[in-house]
Amino acid sequence: MQGLHTSRGDGMYDDSTFIDTIEETLIAAILGIMTLITFANVVTRYVFNFNILWGLEVTVFLFAWLVILGASYAMKKGAHLGVDVIINMVSARTRRVLGLMAGASVLLFSILMFKGAWDFWAPFGELPKTSGRWFPTGLENVRGSGWLETTSTPIPDFMRFLEPIFNDGERYEKMPRLVPYLVLPIGMGLMFLRACQAMWKLWTGEITTVIVSHEAEDDVKEAADTLRGT
Repeated sequence: MQGLHTSRGDGMYDDSTFIDTIEETLIAAILGIMTLITFANVVTRYVFNFNILWGLEVTVFLFAWLVILGASYAMKKGAHLGVDVIINMVSARTRRVLGLMAGASVLLFSILMFKGAWDFWAPFGELPKTSGRWFPTGLENVRGSGWLETTSTPIPDFMRFLEPIFNDGERYEKMPRLVPYLVLPIGMGLMFLRACQAMWKLWTGEITTVIVSHEAEDDVKEAADTLRGT
């Protein structure tokens, strides 16, 4: 499989760290919780004739967490798909230059996404957003929106500590939006981290591209070889 070629030879990063463990655990836990809530909602609807009102909203929020964290995880594993027709036609030197250009583009994209994610979430977290249209040029205070709540998701008691911090001590009736929207700066921050890691590995020559390609062809070839072997 072509992609993020490392000294391991399996096309994946070999950088198991504390952050990686947290990321993988979160993704697995989110997927499991989504499954449980959806299953429970189906059972209560068709067996007991009532709905878990907050089930759909929580599932939507969890799906957003799954997708955004999954994008960072896929970059770590080198699982983002791409087209390598052109880079396979050029010399190794030119391929490295193109790889560095692609890595720089991914890094720039992650910076822009992180700025946008922070600026969107900051008012909910009662924090300043960045100034500047494309790149952060400073910080500017905005009207806080920490009091805004979700539509139907109840707030667990262990999150009551948020009330004096973000809601002037007033009681939340529903979960504040700052909690589910927190995935935006976290996810884009992880994406920026992965982009920096990929750019460094491109620069040092440990990998040649930030994409994976020909997965289907490799799977077909592996299956064909297996059949021929039998």
